Amino acid sequence: MSSIPRTMRAAILVRQREPLVLDEVELPRELMHGQVLVRVRFSGICGSQLGEIDGVKGEDAYLPHLLGHEGSGTVLTVGNGVRTVAPGDEVILHWMEGLGLPSAPPVYQWQGQKLNAGFVTTFNEFAVVSENRVTKVPMGVPLDLAALFGCAVTTGFGVIDNKAEVKLGQSVAVLGAGGVGLSMIQGAALAGAWPIIAVDRYDNRLALAKAMGATHCINAATQDMETALREILGAGGADVAIDNTGLPTVIQAAYRLLKPSGRLILVGVPKKGAEVCLHTLPLHFGKQITGTKGGECSPGLDIPRYGGLCAAGRLDLSGLVTERYGLSEINTAMARMRDGSMAGRCLIEFSHP
Repeated sequence: MSSIPRTMRAAILVRQREPLVLDEVELPRELMHGQVLVRVRFSGICGSQLGEIDGVKGEDAYLPHLLGHEGSGTVLTVGNGVRTVAPGDEVILHWMEGLGLPSAPPVYQWQGQKLNAGFVTTFNEFAVVSENRVTKVPMGVPLDLAALFGCAVTTGFGVIDNKAEVKLGQSVAVLGAGGVGLSMIQGAALAGAWPIIAVDRYDNRLALAKAMGATHCINAATQDMETALREILGAGGADVAIDNTGLPTVIQAAYRLLKPSGRLILVGVPKKGAEVCLHTLPLHFGKQITGTKGGECSPGLDIPRYGGLCAAGRLDLSGLVTERYGLSEINTAMARMRDGSMAGRCLIEFSHP
């Protein structure tokens, strides 16, 4: 087994609603059964991380801890029992459970105390992860863009493909056009949906949504969303609506706008304590509302499929990445995501000797 670096640079969530702290962290001295050590090269930032920092789901009982669940890098060494990857493999790091062994979370040290981490983290130069949180990068997919398969692409495509089961010619409304929403729009276009309606509060995101395949765009900051959607969809309503915002008012409007047989998929999570009010009678006659866990993606099966589309030129992920930062700039990247300045996904690039 090759040596494990003693320390690494990482972004640490020390207190909620405050910037991440950049500091040196000590790695464990050996890998446990089923663990994989990855030199992280690229990490995406998901809106879920903003939610963790802001306390959307409530107070965090595991502080301080590491963050990040979407990345790519190179395997340095593996623990006992690992069979799906080997040293030297380029891999995608993902939060969904894939092939391989589950393992205990790693134990890092910071300032003389235990630093918590889940089964995968990516805001760190190296990552000790569970084998079932890594998948080999498909042939023909660049390592930087491969990071997006850790969440944005697999969740977005998974919702369209696995959860909503969009059919040719069905209408799709995507409410919230961030990185995941933009992937949904690309997936809906590949599935032959029409119309494909993107709703967001920022024109830069809507312009990118148009480039990704949206047929119509609505700026909810300047237009009445429900009225604009009805003008496009007509009296019939939408076959599929997907909420990425977690806002009760948006969820309620999307539910009202569905066809009697329409499907509402909830991706965004409402803030803890928020309530959504629905008239449930239509649920007895064909209307559906359901949540999703990462688009029910199976990384070992779905990543190679979606990677094949990328390699064949059917899926262009380069336009999805609109900004890149070093790890030292991660709080700037977070701020730009939060205020809407950033149109698409951003990548954190790690500089290794």
